[in-house]
Amino acid sequence: MGDTYVLGPETGRLVVETKRTGLGAKAGHDLTIEVTQWRGEAVVDLDDPGASGVNVEADAGSLRVVSGSGGVKPLTASDKADIERTIREKVLRTDRFPTITFRSRQVSGTRESFRVEGELTLAGQTRPLTLGCGFDGDRVQGGATVKQSVWGIKPYSAFFGALKLDDDVTVRFEVALSKS
Repeated sequence: MGDTYVLGPETGRLVVETKRTGLGAKAGHDLTIEVTQWRGEAVVDLDDPGASGVNVEADAGSLRVVSGSGGVKPLTASDKADIERTIREKVLRTDRFPTITFRSRQVSGTRESFRVEGELTLAGQTRPLTLGCGFDGDRVQGGATVKQSVWGIKPYSAFFGALKLDDDVTVRFEVALSKS
């Protein structure tokens, strides 16, 4: 029987990283976006990884641009606000799909390197997703690549498609385990 842990912004970070592509990529920014409102629960059984599991729920409207690298000029506060509004209104359509969820189905591997297979519900679509994870002391780190189009999301583009975000975004997390 495993131990149960509460997860959320007070125990760690959940971030999304985007990359730009297209002929106008020099004008855009590679973004780091933090999910500021999320919660979850993990059951961890180091003796029997298959008895472990995790469920996470995130507020899709709580994504905040933390930083942007590259680009012709640095991101301003106004740029960040515009990007966040575009994410809410056009990319994730948070008025229709306010919540992003991940529910594990299977955990396998070792403490140092394990896989969490589950279902990600994003923009109203539920698809399989596998996280690559590992312990670092009492912290768990991991992530996955999410191909936006698989979840029915059209990657953001501007300037008639000359500047666009890559279809693949990276989701990363790092959490400290604190018992509930």
